[in-house]
Amino acid sequence: MSLSLNFSTSAPIHSVSFIFARSPSLFSKSRPRLHLRLPRPFPHPRNRPQQLRPSSTSTSIMASDTLGVLKKHKVTVIGSGNWGSTIAKIVAENTRAHPDLFHQEVQMWVYEETVTYGDKQDKLTNVINQHHENIKYLPNIKLPSNIVANPSLLDAVQGSSILIFNLPHQFIHKVCEQLKGNILPFARGVSCIKGVNVSDEGVSLFSEWIGDGLGIYCGALSGANIASEIAAEKWCETTVAYDPPPMDPSRNPSRNATPRSMTPNRASTAADRASELSITPLTAGGTEELQHKDARGRASKTKLTPVPKEYHPLDHDTLWKLFHRPYFHVSMVSDVAGVSLGGALKNIVALAAGFVDGRGWGDNAKAAIMRIGLIEMVRFGKEFFGETVSAATFTEESAGVADLITSSMGGRNFRCAKKAVERGVTVQQIEEADLNGQKLQGTSTAAEVNSFLKQRGLENEYPLFTAVHNILEGRNTVDDIPQLMMEGRR
Repeated sequence: MSLSLNFSTSAPIHSVSFIFARSPSLFSKSRPRLHLRLPRPFPHPRNRPQQLRPSSTSTSIMASDTLGVLKKHKVTVIGSGNWGSTIAKIVAENTRAHPDLFHQEVQMWVYEETVTYGDKQDKLTNVINQHHENIKYLPNIKLPSNIVANPSLLDAVQGSSILIFNLPHQFIHKVCEQLKGNILPFARGVSCIKGVNVSDEGVSLFSEWIGDGLGIYCGALSGANIASEIAAEKWCETTVAYDPPPMDPSRNPSRNATPRSMTPNRASTAADRASELSITPLTAGGTEELQHKDARGRASKTKLTPVPKEYHPLDHDTLWKLFHRPYFHVSMVSDVAGVSLGGALKNIVALAAGFVDGRGWGDNAKAAIMRIGLIEMVRFGKEFFGETVSAATFTEESAGVADLITSSMGGRNFRCAKKAVERGVTVQQIEEADLNGQKLQGTSTAAEVNSFLKQRGLENEYPLFTAVHNILEGRNTVDDIPQLMMEGRR
């Protein structure tokens, strides 16, 4: 007989196994033997090699004789552009790889279009379902056959407990209006939509738009992720931010603790100690007393419906298995605000990198821009989301420094800013000439962030962000950058 316990603390996970055995040949009275096995400590998540799976020992506490067979999660991907189709490919591969956790079929909502396949006109959903290729948005990439392209948004989400959002942010509100009241009340979301919304009133996360709009919790995925490279299975990393709501069954609610939860739990009562050993939080009055906190550490205005205990826990372990592939390495964190901010603020820095590169100042100048930009990204996050943001999200994660480097070395914001300086024209003119009506995210973000900071008298605290906006507006030139950065140090 064996009993395995997983102790959930803020320290690295250890598994303790007690094995009781009888051996008449060694013990004349056949007395039970007790062996205590202490395996090598599992590395802390910050240092854990990304190719390793999360500790499987944590599932041993869910013995079948107490919880029965747990229900599987059904997954829907909302959006089918090149990034949406790429994420659907990853997820569908993993639902096949983990049939104990997920239903193998992955629904992908597709905005229906007529396309040409061969010499015939057909609906895009028919082409995807019959030929397993999104010929319009992700051509020449074979999609798993367990992806079902569905033109009906409401049909695609039926019975799904995991919703993955991957569509332009302009359509979030419209889609949420259609979905409200038509999804499982305990569904959970992950937003793959990069960026944040900045106005004079404040900063809001797209994951919050989704969560508040549907009455669910929503995390975020972001990183140095170019869809075409990932679809071709070229190795990269990403960051998934998910802070498991306290009313949900979870094996690792504080695996990568946010600042508000980094203090170790000094359990003093039997109930406290029991809660550390349980996959389900224990409170005197039940889960109704537990309230999730938003990205600013405040009590969330959205009242969540707990994920039923009959389902596999929706936590870091489960989401890691849903997104991690040998070519797409996943790091799990709880810092949704930091991951979201990184995907927006890096575009301002990329413009500055393009400015100095177009001026011919070389790699040293670009490195200086990235260093200063990273500092301002961390400062912005800590200043406006100080209760939950971790500096490590920006300095250690793909969603932070890696995405910043990629964008500042060859992203669209970088290329357009560089070309503008080389040609002696404005970035806006390059936008109009080269982008077929599309807009750079960096230019709009720079304007929104500047207005937000100006409203609070903080422009001088962010000299690079401010310089980029003033160069775009014609109030400064690229040649002014060194002096402006020097003044910003004072």
